[in-house]
Amino acid sequence: MALTPSNMLPLGTKAPNFELINTVDNSLVSLENARGVEGTIIMFICNHCPFVKHVNDELSKLAKDYSSKGINTIAISSNDVVNYPDDAPHLMKENAITNDFIFPYLYDETQEVARAYDAACTPDFYVFDKHLNLVYRGQLDDSRPGNGKPVTGKNMRETLDNLLKNNPISEVQKPSIGCNIKWK
Repeated sequence: MALTPSNMLPLGTKAPNFELINTVDNSLVSLENARGVEGTIIMFICNHCPFVKHVNDELSKLAKDYSSKGINTIAISSNDVVNYPDDAPHLMKENAITNDFIFPYLYDETQEVARAYDAACTPDFYVFDKHLNLVYRGQLDDSRPGNGKPVTGKNMRETLDNLLKNNPISEVQKPSIGCNIKWK
């Protein structure tokens, strides 16, 4: 597996709009109808990546902890399913159910959304404020498969807490790292 860091989209960037199919219920989901009142987490994940598998439990907990506070989570998989069939939409649905994801898990078949966000790896995380301006892009926390550090979501949780309290969010942000997005 190749270790690929986030591209670190410039802070303040407006969230690119999208409309994709939610693999869990086959509904059409847009950024506009899925965004949170206080903020929105957009993450690029997939089924097969060991870096994503390592944090799936925390992704589920994070979404549950913050959804009642007005922060919605949206997951997107943009991988080429022809060459990576484990990431196919029907298996995305199974993964979402198994991991108790309360958020939509969207399939970006054309990869246009990943390109619009300059996504590079799985997992790749973005936090947008209530006006859909980027306030955070980077890692969930310092844990990686095999490094012995617990998965806590520390970096993401600190960002979300600061966002909710209208406190400044540090511009010193560590990139996420994981498997590269599997481009067609």
